[in-house]
Amino acid sequence: MTDTTTELEAAAFRRLLQHLNQDRPDVQNIDLMILAGFCRNCLADWYREAAAERGIALDKDAARERIYGMPFAEWKARHQREATPAQLAAFEAAQRAQPPAG
Repeated sequence: MTDTTTELEAAAFRRLLQHLNQDRPDVQNIDLMILAGFCRNCLADWYREAAAERGIALDKDAARERIYGMPFAEWKARHQREATPAQLAAFEAAQRAQPPAG
Protein backbone atom coordinates (compact mmCIF):
# COMPACT_ATOMS: atom_id res chain seq x y z
CA MET A 1 0.00 0.00 0.00
CA THR A 2 1.40 3.39 -0.92
CA ASP A 3 1.49 6.42 1.36
CA THR A 4 -0.96 8.14 -0.99
CA THR A 5 -3.42 5.24 -0.76
CA THR A 6 -3.20 5.30 3.04
CA GLU A 7 -3.74 9.09 3.07
CA LEU A 8 -6.78 8.81 0.79
CA GLU A 9 -8.27 6.01 2.85
CA ALA A 10 -7.68 7.98 6.06
CA ALA A 11 -9.35 11.06 4.52
CA ALA A 12 -12.34 8.99 3.44
CA PHE A 13 -12.60 7.49 6.94
CA ARG A 14 -12.49 10.95 8.54
CA ARG A 15 -15.21 12.09 6.15
CA LEU A 16 -17.34 9.06 7.05
CA LEU A 17 -17.01 9.94 10.74
CA GLN A 18 -17.93 13.56 10.03
CA HIS A 19 -20.93 12.45 8.03
CA LEU A 20 -22.17 10.03 10.69
CA ASN A 21 -21.52 12.21 13.73
CA GLN A 22 -21.84 15.81 12.60
CA ASP A 23 -23.92 15.79 9.42
CA ARG A 24 -26.28 12.90 10.30
CA PRO A 25 -26.33 12.21 14.04
CA ASP A 26 -30.06 11.62 13.57
CA VAL A 27 -29.32 8.32 11.84
CA GLN A 28 -29.57 5.79 14.62
CA ASN A 29 -27.09 2.93 15.03
CA ILE A 30 -29.94 0.42 14.85
CA ASP A 31 -30.92 1.80 11.44
CA LEU A 32 -27.33 1.48 10.24
CA MET A 33 -27.28 -2.11 11.48
CA ILE A 34 -30.55 -2.89 9.70
CA LEU A 35 -29.47 -1.38 6.39
CA ALA A 36 -25.72 -1.87 6.30
CA GLY A 37 -24.90 -4.52 8.87
CA PHE A 38 -22.57 -2.22 10.81
CA CYS A 39 -22.81 0.88 12.97
CA ARG A 40 -20.65 3.39 14.78
CA ASN A 41 -19.95 0.85 17.53
CA CYS A 42 -18.72 -1.63 14.91
CA LEU A 43 -16.36 1.05 13.58
CA ALA A 44 -15.05 1.56 17.12
CA ASP A 45 -14.52 -2.19 17.51
CA TRP A 46 -12.68 -2.36 14.18
CA TYR A 47 -10.55 0.65 15.18
CA ARG A 48 -9.67 -1.02 18.50
CA GLU A 49 -8.84 -4.29 16.73
CA ALA A 50 -6.57 -2.47 14.28
CA ALA A 51 -4.79 -0.83 17.21
CA ALA A 52 -4.36 -4.20 18.94
CA GLU A 53 -2.90 -5.72 15.75
CA ARG A 54 -0.25 -3.01 15.93
CA GLY A 55 0.48 -3.55 19.61
CA ILE A 56 -1.42 -0.45 20.73
CA ALA A 57 -3.59 -0.83 23.81
CA LEU A 58 -6.91 0.93 23.33
CA ASP A 59 -9.95 0.22 25.46
CA LYS A 60 -13.55 0.15 24.26
CA ASP A 61 -14.39 3.60 25.69
CA ALA A 62 -11.35 5.25 24.11
CA ALA A 63 -12.11 3.67 20.72
CA ARG A 64 -15.74 4.81 20.89
CA GLU A 65 -14.67 8.32 21.82
CA ARG A 66 -12.42 8.39 18.75
CA ILE A 67 -15.27 7.27 16.50
CA TYR A 68 -18.05 9.38 18.05
CA GLY A 69 -15.87 12.47 18.56
CA MET A 70 -16.93 12.63 22.22
CA PRO A 71 -17.50 10.22 25.09
CA PHE A 72 -20.09 7.63 24.07
CA ALA A 73 -22.36 8.45 27.02
CA GLU A 74 -22.47 12.08 25.91
CA TRP A 75 -23.24 11.20 22.29
CA LYS A 76 -25.90 8.74 23.43
CA ALA A 77 -27.58 11.34 25.65
CA ARG A 78 -27.58 13.91 22.83
CA HIS A 79 -28.56 11.76 19.86
CA GLN A 80 -29.69 8.22 20.61
CA ARG A 81 -33.38 7.53 20.85
CA GLU A 82 -35.09 4.45 22.20
CA ALA A 83 -35.54 1.87 19.46
CA THR A 84 -39.10 1.51 18.24
CA PRO A 85 -40.83 -1.86 18.03
CA ALA A 86 -40.60 -1.60 14.23
CA GLN A 87 -36.83 -0.98 14.40
CA LEU A 88 -36.33 -3.89 16.77
CA ALA A 89 -38.30 -6.21 14.50
CA ALA A 90 -36.38 -5.05 11.43
CA PHE A 91 -33.10 -5.49 13.31
CA GLU A 92 -33.99 -9.03 14.32
CA ALA A 93 -34.95 -9.86 10.73
CA ALA A 94 -31.72 -8.36 9.41
CA GLN A 95 -29.67 -10.34 11.94
CA ARG A 96 -31.29 -13.57 10.80
CA ALA A 97 -30.62 -12.69 7.15
CA GLN A 98 -26.92 -11.85 7.44
CA PRO A 99 -23.97 -12.60 9.70
CA PRO A 100 -22.87 -9.74 12.01
CA ALA A 101 -20.20 -7.37 10.69
CA GLY A 102 -18.17 -7.20 13.90
